[in-house]
Amino acid sequence: MSQTAQRPTGPNGPQRSQNPQGSQGSQGSQGEPGGSGRASTRVPAGAARPTLEEVAALAGVGRGTVSRVVNGSPRVSEKAREAVNAAIAELGYVPNRAARTLVTSRTDSIALVVPEAETRLFSEPYFSDIISGVSAELAETDMQLLLILVRNQRERERLSAYLTAQRVDGVLLVSVHQDDPLPSLLESLEIPSVLAGRRGDLEPLSYVHADNAGGARMAVRHLLRRGCQEVATITGPLDMEGARARLSGYRQALEEAGRPYREELVGPGDFTEAGGRLAMRELLERRPGLDAVFCASDVMAAGALQVLRAAGRRVPDDVAVIGFDDSIVARHTDPPLTSVRQPIEEMGRTMARLLLEEIAEQGRARRQVVLATELVVRESA
Repeated sequence: MSQTAQRPTGPNGPQRSQNPQGSQGSQGSQGEPGGSGRASTRVPAGAARPTLEEVAALAGVGRGTVSRVVNGSPRVSEKAREAVNAAIAELGYVPNRAARTLVTSRTDSIALVVPEAETRLFSEPYFSDIISGVSAELAETDMQLLLILVRNQRERERLSAYLTAQRVDGVLLVSVHQDDPLPSLLESLEIPSVLAGRRGDLEPLSYVHADNAGGARMAVRHLLRRGCQEVATITGPLDMEGARARLSGYRQALEEAGRPYREELVGPGDFTEAGGRLAMRELLERRPGLDAVFCASDVMAAGALQVLRAAGRRVPDDVAVIGFDDSIVARHTDPPLTSVRQPIEEMGRTMARLLLEEIAEQGRARRQVVLATELVVRESA
């Protein structure tokens, strides 16, 4: 797979042995986990390896509960999970991943797919924060995380073949564009999938995103309360629902305040620093009297600040600036950037958690999660 990086999500990666763990079963209730203070029953070297049933008996739970713990399912009480893990350690039980793969078609791998160029992946904090959140959620499981970049048609075809061959148990798709065929591919393959964002209001796949419109409204209301009269915006790419929602929130805040929405105050951007610089130059040429700008990302806001400084505009005295994301960029601009915080690491964690649940329970209804945003006020506005 082109541009694919793989890394273990646990401290030592997945364990392998020659003893089958048995298929996942649902029989047996959790019961009351076994107590502590037992004499060690670890099997001596050369003796028969402990079985899943023996772990269940020692832990005082059903076989299905042990299977769910081993497979990383979240649908186990903490008390039962601790009892099972203690029994596993005491018996020296080692799940046989190879045998389970043959029986269940599970690979213990998740693909994090990013349909963007590597320059964006490695330069924008959004992506690293998503990956950090996903990795943190998978850290206590045996799942491997595969990072796959898809930048052209050839790589899309390779990914399609890879997914069709059932090389992964599920997919996390980040940076969803309106015309991207990947969500439809995931839907047709019926592979467990969770998106960061959505294509529209009727998105059929599970997704996690922030309240983009609400965050934009907060930003523009703050600028209006400061007394700003001519508030511009630099948008993200409008083939992405998140960027459209932020533009919608900008417009709603103006209309609520009785201000007209003017196209000449809207600068198209692309979530990059260069895009922020270009849009800011064009806005100043069209509307030299503007006194505020809401940028749909911190990275674009950083580019806008550079142009304003070069034009001799003081921030925030002449032009107030607000970004979106509250990324590390916001804390290191000059002046530090007021920004709408979206909980990006939490988004990554939530995406991974939803995907694990879909993998563990095939046929589970798809879910949509919207996380709250908040305005973090610094010196730029």
